[in-house]
Amino acid sequence: MPEILPSRIMVYGVTGSGKTTLARQIGERTGLPWHSVDDLTWEPGWVQVPVEEQRNRIQAICDQPAWVLDTAYGTWRDIPLAKVELIVALDYPRWLSFSRLLRRSILRSIDKNPICNGNIETFKGMFTKDSILRWHFKSFKSKQTRIAEWHANPTGPKVLRFKRPKDVEAWLRTIEPVRI
Repeated sequence: MPEILPSRIMVYGVTGSGKTTLARQIGERTGLPWHSVDDLTWEPGWVQVPVEEQRNRIQAICDQPAWVLDTAYGTWRDIPLAKVELIVALDYPRWLSFSRLLRRSILRSIDKNPICNGNIETFKGMFTKDSILRWHFKSFKSKQTRIAEWHANPTGPKVLRFKRPKDVEAWLRTIEPVRI
């Protein structure tokens, strides 16, 4: 049976789980405006937007009646959590999310297609202290724990917790446009 979703949705998951792709797909299926957080938090040259400006940008989005975010950074997670109606959690195993992340990073290093405001990934960048591959290992457990806590909280927003990509694909086929 088709499912009509709420109008404020946050996709959340471990690094490399496919959050941006899913947020875009949700936006396309529902008609809700979706936002890539990396585009809001990184300037050209991999310059990080100051945290206060990040908070202002996210607040402006979350003040709208409808949105889909593709994640929430710890420095401003409180803003979308105050208004989100549905969290779509990608709680995939490490082997799956890391293999996806590694493949994506290698392909981006080869094809040099720009991401988040014209930035490009490089092979050299995969081995720095700020590497997204390292971030995967640093943040994996805390993100899984957070997802489990949100899912178990009966007073929080609804959480759809997916452990397998095929379950996400099946769910996507059931959603319909949202009337705002």
